Amino acid sequence: MDINFNNKVVLVTGASAGIGEAIAILFAKYGAKLSLVGRNEENLNKVAARCRSEKGVEAFTIVADLATNEGCEKTARETLKHFGRLDVLINNAGITARTCILRADMGTFDDVFNTDVRGVYNLTRLLVPALIETKGNIVNISSISATTVAVGSLPYGMAKAALDQFTRLIALELGPMGVRVNTVSPGLTVSTLVKRQFGYTEEQYQAWLQESAKRIPMGEVCLGEDIAKMVVHVASDNCRLLTGTIIPVDGGLRYGIVGNMMTQQMK
Repeated sequence: MDINFNNKVVLVTGASAGIGEAIAILFAKYGAKLSLVGRNEENLNKVAARCRSEKGVEAFTIVADLATNEGCEKTARETLKHFGRLDVLINNAGITARTCILRADMGTFDDVFNTDVRGVYNLTRLLVPALIETKGNIVNISSISATTVAVGSLPYGMAKAALDQFTRLIALELGPMGVRVNTVSPGLTVSTLVKRQFGYTEEQYQAWLQESAKRIPMGEVCLGEDIAKMVVHVASDNCRLLTGTIIPVDGGLRYGIVGNMMTQQMK
């Protein structure tokens, strides 16, 4: 089946860079009308311009922090006021942190959970009535960190595990109303997130990517486009009965982590 989002309204959060940018651009190629949400206004406008250049379809921008009630309410209100409907919600906005329980502070915990869990919960509850009207669907962007264990993954791994369970719970609730809910879980993916977190130069970041690829069975880190292709497929009518599903796109990294640990132990 062909993928077609003509005349459908798609809201993408965290759309100003990385995976969110790739998702927005691919939806634009398939004709979607886009509501793009992010905190960086300059980057968001650049992404919107790229989306408009694909098929000339509308790309509406909203500058908002979804960790706050105000940001979620503004996003829901302005999207529905502008388009009058919503067909697909992509909950992509998220932040990460590298810490462990011996160094943990509650500020870091609150920052991650406010964006990665509370923000998704809040925005989704505000937009569910509109999605029920259109028999639309939701795709949450999680991470394989939700199901793998690594030192330093607190509280990010906890937040993504909560997001996966959120997907399952509301898929059960909303299925009888015609709304599908699924999750796509990236592995190591080229984005600005790690560069910002570790303060890497571009050269350092590229070296980190090359070293990280050695742990991946397929031998490559993911690109934003790899994640976007799965997201658009899952959101399309091709997957009309797919719901409550967690789909990893990671080149097998979730197995490579364990495999590499065992290899090191055997040496």
